[in-house]
Amino acid sequence: MITDIFKRILFWLDCSRAFALPMTVMSWLVVFVWGIKHSGCVFNGILALFGIIFAHLATNLIDDYCDYKILCSNEKYIQSAQKCKCAHIFEGRVTLRQMLVMIIVYCILAASIGLVLTFKAGLPVIWLALIGAVVTLFYQKCSLVGLSEAAVFIAYGPLMFEGVYFVMTKSFSFDVLLLSFAVVMFTLGFLYVHTMLDFDGDMTSHKKTLCCRIGDKNIAIKLLAVFYTFGYLAAAILAFYSKNPFLLITFLTAPLAIITYNETKIFKKSRIPVVRWWNLPFENQKFYLQEGSFGFYFTLFQARNLMTEFCILISLAILLP
Repeated sequence: MITDIFKRILFWLDCSRAFALPMTVMSWLVVFVWGIKHSGCVFNGILALFGIIFAHLATNLIDDYCDYKILCSNEKYIQSAQKCKCAHIFEGRVTLRQMLVMIIVYCILAASIGLVLTFKAGLPVIWLALIGAVVTLFYQKCSLVGLSEAAVFIAYGPLMFEGVYFVMTKSFSFDVLLLSFAVVMFTLGFLYVHTMLDFDGDMTSHKKTLCCRIGDKNIAIKLLAVFYTFGYLAAAILAFYSKNPFLLITFLTAPLAIITYNETKIFKKSRIPVVRWWNLPFENQKFYLQEGSFGFYFTLFQARNLMTEFCILISLAILLP
């Protein structure tokens, strides 16, 4: 019985694209460490993490739910999409009804945690939670008009960082705002790499992501370099403003940023890159190779790894002084 429940949980985590959760956990870790340095409540910070995770998983399922309906509206859209796109639905592993039920479950869990934190930290949590709910429910609509990056900037930048810091300390901070700007640029990089890899399919299905609105793939890729540049710049400004030079160790991730940029630029469905030690972690390689999505996930995981490594180093820098 317990084994079956555990398998079911793992199944839904897979359907909900749990491979992207390091983006959420590592972003949270940075502001959690900052909160601890300022005598914040550890329990509230950990509880906030679970609320954020449930909201993230709900957003992923909503995105797939709506994307599936768009793809099914035209056979040409299905043929041009990545094989991994909405695979769990196309392969019959879940139904749209089951997805809708799971979306509701995720949202109820996130809302319940929000209520507990409101009781413990104060009424501002309600307003923060409401903004988060709007982003969660309308993220897919934002992606259709080229505003997904703006939604992620709000949710994974000032909203998450100031929200977690508030439930831990019952206060807001300008330093935390600067910190959020540095980290969220690498979160945006992860999202943007994902949309760049889906560029051809999204163009065919007339999905107006930011890179599709730019139109030219060679020009659109340059925006990825802008995101990473601003991330490092924000880290440097925070190092100066907070008088913590250890924050500059985040620049050690620059080689991986260059690798991620280049891999995204030369990405092709048929290309199978050679995996080196610096490309790790890269889980489920054999599965992705058999599925035909090896190159897609190889490139996507480089962006994920860059984001997580940046967060690890910036968290370490916060603890050092």
